Amino acid sequence: MPPSTPYRPTEPPDSPVHDSDSDADLDLQELDPTTSSHAQSSKLLGSKSSEEQRGPRIALRNLRMGGLRRTGKRTRGYGELGHNRDGDEDAMGLLDDGDDQPQRYSDGSGTADDDAPLLKEHGSRPRRSFAGDRIQNLANLGASLRLPSFMSSTSASRQEDEDDAAEQEENDPSASRAVAVGSTQLTRFPPNIVSNAKYTAFSFLPVTLYNEFSFFFNMYFLLVALSQAIPALRIGYLSTYIAPLAFVLMITMGKEAYDDIERRRRDNEANAEAYACLYFDEPDQPSHQVSRPRRKLKSSHRKTQRRSLNPRDRLSDIQEEEEQAQGQGLGQPSSYVQEISKKSRDLRVGDVLKLGKGQRVPADVVILKCLAPEGSTNQTQGLESIEEESLLADAPSDSKSAKGKEAEPTKAASEGGSSGEAFIRTDQLDGETDWKLRLASALTQNLPLEEFVRLRVTGGKPDKKVNEFIGTVELMPSKQHALSHNGAGEGDEGDRNQSAPLSIDNTAWANTVIASQAITLAVIVYTGPQTRSALSTAPSRSKTGLLEYEINSLTKILCALTLALSIILVALEGFSNTEGNIWYVKIMRFLVLFSTIVPISLRVNLDMGKSVYSWFIQRDPGIPGAVVRTSTIPEDLGRIEYLLSDKTGTLTQNEMEMKKIHVGTVSYANDAMDEVTAYVKHGFAHPPSDSSLVTPSSTYNTTSGVTATRTRREIGSRVRDVVLALALCHNVTPTAEEVDGQTVTAYQASSPDEIAIVRWTESVGLRLVNRDRRSMALESTETGKVVVQVRILEVFPFTSEGKRMGIIVQFYEHAQTTPPTFDAGEIWFYQKGADTVMSTIVAANDWLDEETANMAREGLRTLVVGRKKLSLEQYREFSTSHQEASMAINGRDAGLQQVVAHYLERDLELLGVTGVEDKLQRDVKPSLELLRNAGIKIWMLTGDKVETARCVAVSSKLVARGQYIYTVAKLKRKDNAQDHLDFMRSKTDSCLLIDGESLALFLTHFRTEFISVAVLLPTVVACRCSPTQKAEVAKLIREYTKKRVCCIGDGGNDVSMIQAADVGVGIVGKEGRQASLAADFSIEQFCHLTKLLVWHGRNSYKRSAKLAQFVIHRGLIVAVCQTMYSIAIKFEPEGLYLDWLLVGYATVYTAAPVLSLVLDKDVDENLANLYPELYKELTSGRSLSYRTFFVWVFVSIYQGGMIQGLSQILTEVDGPRMVAVSYTVLVLNELLMVAIEITTWHPVMIISIVGTFLMYIGSIPFLGGYFDLDFMLTWGFAWRVLAIGAISLIPPYAGKLIRRTMKPPSYRKVQGI
Repeated sequence: MPPSTPYRPTEPPDSPVHDSDSDADLDLQELDPTTSSHAQSSKLLGSKSSEEQRGPRIALRNLRMGGLRRTGKRTRGYGELGHNRDGDEDAMGLLDDGDDQPQRYSDGSGTADDDAPLLKEHGSRPRRSFAGDRIQNLANLGASLRLPSFMSSTSASRQEDEDDAAEQEENDPSASRAVAVGSTQLTRFPPNIVSNAKYTAFSFLPVTLYNEFSFFFNMYFLLVALSQAIPALRIGYLSTYIAPLAFVLMITMGKEAYDDIERRRRDNEANAEAYACLYFDEPDQPSHQVSRPRRKLKSSHRKTQRRSLNPRDRLSDIQEEEEQAQGQGLGQPSSYVQEISKKSRDLRVGDVLKLGKGQRVPADVVILKCLAPEGSTNQTQGLESIEEESLLADAPSDSKSAKGKEAEPTKAASEGGSSGEAFIRTDQLDGETDWKLRLASALTQNLPLEEFVRLRVTGGKPDKKVNEFIGTVELMPSKQHALSHNGAGEGDEGDRNQSAPLSIDNTAWANTVIASQAITLAVIVYTGPQTRSALSTAPSRSKTGLLEYEINSLTKILCALTLALSIILVALEGFSNTEGNIWYVKIMRFLVLFSTIVPISLRVNLDMGKSVYSWFIQRDPGIPGAVVRTSTIPEDLGRIEYLLSDKTGTLTQNEMEMKKIHVGTVSYANDAMDEVTAYVKHGFAHPPSDSSLVTPSSTYNTTSGVTATRTRREIGSRVRDVVLALALCHNVTPTAEEVDGQTVTAYQASSPDEIAIVRWTESVGLRLVNRDRRSMALESTETGKVVVQVRILEVFPFTSEGKRMGIIVQFYEHAQTTPPTFDAGEIWFYQKGADTVMSTIVAANDWLDEETANMAREGLRTLVVGRKKLSLEQYREFSTSHQEASMAINGRDAGLQQVVAHYLERDLELLGVTGVEDKLQRDVKPSLELLRNAGIKIWMLTGDKVETARCVAVSSKLVARGQYIYTVAKLKRKDNAQDHLDFMRSKTDSCLLIDGESLALFLTHFRTEFISVAVLLPTVVACRCSPTQKAEVAKLIREYTKKRVCCIGDGGNDVSMIQAADVGVGIVGKEGRQASLAADFSIEQFCHLTKLLVWHGRNSYKRSAKLAQFVIHRGLIVAVCQTMYSIAIKFEPEGLYLDWLLVGYATVYTAAPVLSLVLDKDVDENLANLYPELYKELTSGRSLSYRTFFVWVFVSIYQGGMIQGLSQILTEVDGPRMVAVSYTVLVLNELLMVAIEITTWHPVMIISIVGTFLMYIGSIPFLGGYFDLDFMLTWGFAWRVLAIGAISLIPPYAGKLIRRTMKPPSYRKVQGI
């Protein structure tokens, strides 16, 4: 290769260093291959090449050549300019230009005046007046999306490079990333690892300890434990206070560690998924040396050819160079390709993946090549008409050289190469059900695999916008150039690079799924945390249940009570009367003594309870496959007031099924479809002549074999027409698939609706067997013979604005391989679309509105089908107008639509209406109804279209029959927003249907007003929502209402929402487990959510509330006894129950019975489902409120006072006898209180209560150091224990019975029914 020559920094501003037909330019063909090909063939080769226009260009060209001379040695692409040219060669080039104008200015400068914009000044691109500002901007983009050149190692060009870098600084050079395809990158990028873990090895201890001690009662106990290190404050053993705290921390941190290890294990499964990659090996060293001179020879060969004045020779030269540059046909390939397998975690930026049907894309990729499987037919969405193709075919061959290096790939594609298309499913990313068409760039599609290492892909910095991407792909002279960080277009060989723009259509983001049969080769551009789906996902956060916060606030009250009690006891003695101890030391000692008021065992019991609830959930046969990933919040399942649900894959299966068809006078559904099959069977029975085919005008066999009345014949004809229309009017391609060794026909299309309709036409007897760009064939399923064959003349694809799809076809009258002439077959225009747009297009009728309304009420997605016959003259007139409109630069889309509306979309014959159902998940309707009755407000947040969301909301009964749906869509102005808010305030029983654009406006400008109205509505449906919007809505409801919010979803696009919620539930989806991995609870079906909330959630909350109050009671009663004792011994801070008695009371003697309360249940599962209103009352939080808390405090004070007071009165004030009586009564009191509180007995409860009692009796002989054992064997001890126990227990129990009789709780009422 010729050595690079550095730029001269002192280059004068008027000397161009950029030639207008340089291949570094983005020419029109690259920007828009379809339209530019028309534009070049019609305008550039048309009448504009007159002598007047040519003249000034020669002079201008001369000026440009002068500039090139001043620049020094330059290497030119396409064979226009050789090396070391002198003035004669420039003159030759000039003469050549005179004969070759259309080619020379193919990039659009041919229509420019003789003025300055064609000159290049320090990196600015020449302006193209032909394509207007849009193309100018895109061309500028191609130049700006490159790394700054200060990373170049060429010292001679450093000054120039610094100037360029400074200039590019304005375009944010850090915003771009250059990826050398198939090579190890010079820049370090993050690994491709999915992580839902909350902690790392380093952050685990500090984060968990911070979380633990951020709770008041943990901090309180830490301070109490530390106080025991001070001798003056020490009471009993140090371990009495340290051990329980350490135990609590061990339990909690162990559970957090286990949860996180489980998350990591599941992440590792996802990260270990194997993918096929292409490995590019270096060719032998000698072959490099052979190929280098060949490139030199190539350029000298170009120089010789350049002197020829024959344009044909120049064209052949371009073709030859193209062969060598692209395919390296005569030289050594740039690399050797092997296929290897890599785990997902080992994938790196620059790796080339080989993806097949059904595979999840593991990282953000740019598609390089699509290889269609053998025997399958490829379909291109932008289908061109036959006229357009023939127009291009007849264009002068000069247009080839006009296209420059784009000519050969285009030619290769037209010669039967794969069209470079793949379909992807994005429902895991953005919630949309439609498949998306993705394309390989024309530059890379026809490039041999060995040459991939010469490619460099440039893209923007990592971004969360899933619907935007701007970049370029460049074919460099060698692998080394692809790896170098010089911006293309700089340096000597820059002009020889080929580049093409990249857009969202050339990408597939992580977590999308390849849906088409084609093998897709794609290069990884973003990995791991830099992928679109990861950036749209908030980092995992530690979640804390509402119950924890409530208990935290209660312990603050208890602590205040402890402090008050300590100060009062010291004050009663008198601050000055303290002997031996200073008053504040006494207060501290009292605080330590009363520390049982704030029970440390509370955390242990609650954490163990949570583990039990998690075990119940995971072992429940009614919800198989359920996994608890965050075991700290099961009680929150019982407090949910807002449920935010995804649609696709959560409420629906994302499978469409044709349910109903109406043909004007009669409607067919379910079993009546057999009648349609009979009509189709006779309507498409094989014609008398074997070579004849059915056309819409064939009438000989519409109802043959049917004893037909006139009405029946009419219906038969209508059914045949509508089935034929549905079988032809679509964008579906049939493909052959191997399933269990059998070949089956599968269908590919961007919309699942279309596939559902084509499957339905097959089920009634008309199968689509073949489809390509130009033709379609249908066969009868009964005979297996082709009965309809059409030539496709035009396709008008579905757009979200147009809401309709049309096709113009010409019917073959006889089976033949070549297309018929235009006068030999009928031409028909078929169209299907939404009833809102089609009602004005079809001819007047009296049934369409009524029928579409009926179907909409059933939640079916309706499509209206119509047709129109075109005469040859009408079609030619339309085709001419359409061709002209397609060449317009400004307002092209509107112009094309106008032509279609004028010539085609008028008075169509209305054929029928179809109703397609988006299949719901199992038991979705009853589940939603039950949750609504449980007082939960349900919001549906989806990325799908407005119409789809409305249909599913109706069919799933999310919106009640007859409920008003208030739609807010495409809201762009703030002043209109206030009107919508006012209306919603006045009609709070309606359902709000809002799109993402309007939602964004409300969240930006009317945040509080919107949420204050929205939370009042029974149902809100938000569609076209981005993942971040979903998360924002969840956060907003939480912050505004302070209620518990549950989010449920199945896709990667739901992860942010799930993590933003108080409780996140993930459904294991078909394509991925990303949502279920990131969720707190994972289930397999939406209907399992009802059991999770109404049964497990309710039980968990009620049990934990009872358990918490009981543990507080257990600690408080000891503190009351301690207070009575301190008062009796003249306010001295001495312990009543020391060492083992205190530890044993909180553990061995009461722990098991109290913990057995987690098995209690007030109603059985059937009643909980039958009366979901029982769940509704939990949301008020009455089970654990200040009221119930103070009731328990008074019970504790009464019982503690009675036990300790009577013990002291009946025995002695201070001594082992009193301790023996009061401690025994205390333990028995606690066991009997547990028995009183139990609603439904469980064997474990009986065992724990009886077992604990026996354990206490058995341990008494070992407690001689605390009790008077001789006294305990007397009747005096027994009657005292029984009397005190009865006095402490009977009044609270009596009070409970009276309250239950006077005001029975809800569960008692439903049990009595």
